[in-house]
Amino acid sequence: MEKKKRAPRLSPEVQRERELILSALDAIVPMLGAMVGDHIEVVLHDLTRPESSVLRIANGHVTGRQPGSPVLAGPGNDKALAILADGKLSAKSHEHISVFPYPTFARDGRSLVSATAMFRDSLGHTFAALCLNADFHSIEAAQALLARMLPARNGAAQEAPKVEVLDTEALMLDIISSAVRRYGKPVQKMGKDEKTSAVEMMLDRGLFMVRGGVERAAGALGVTRFTIYNYLDDVKARRGEAAASLNGTRARG
Repeated sequence: MEKKKRAPRLSPEVQRERELILSALDAIVPMLGAMVGDHIEVVLHDLTRPESSVLRIANGHVTGRQPGSPVLAGPGNDKALAILADGKLSAKSHEHISVFPYPTFARDGRSLVSATAMFRDSLGHTFAALCLNADFHSIEAAQALLARMLPARNGAAQEAPKVEVLDTEALMLDIISSAVRRYGKPVQKMGKDEKTSAVEMMLDRGLFMVRGGVERAAGALGVTRFTIYNYLDDVKARRGEAAASLNGTRARG
């Protein structure tokens, strides 16, 4: 039976280092949320616990999240999440990375603009992220934003629209079904290339960051866990070759 790899035990120094950074970022979230306006969500993630990564959030009505929400509950097309899931952000120690701005979308279809800063410890491991998600959808949204910025005439705070919050299990199933449905055919008729492409989509949406993601992907595609790992190796090898080719082209230019 294949044994699951355990996360390396952190030294007390690195653990304390992480706690200090998270504590400092935690104090920033409500301040930013109060200053930027309620159309911009500010969220702090502890990436070491993807099933409940949200530590602190301001203006959570933008995506419908709250403290304890999973990392998969974030906006769709999250470029930063795709980079992180692909394992590209474990590099130089203390070299924090920011990605901005990039388009994403809420689960009810609203267009968002997002920015993410990811933080590394002294070992070079990415363990925290501070994200902004701005709702700038259409002229109607701008008018509603201006109305929210004015004092309520009746003295009552305007109630934010409710957005359905999905649990981790439902989010995982949504990611898997979206990846499989794109081909419009039964899984039994999907070839290796199509299954590999479906796994790549699941990778980019963060499925394999969450415990049980590999098992659920294997069950949905009718293959073994070992086969899923092979597909992931193929995807990462292809991306590595593409990056090397691009770098070579730039060097010749």
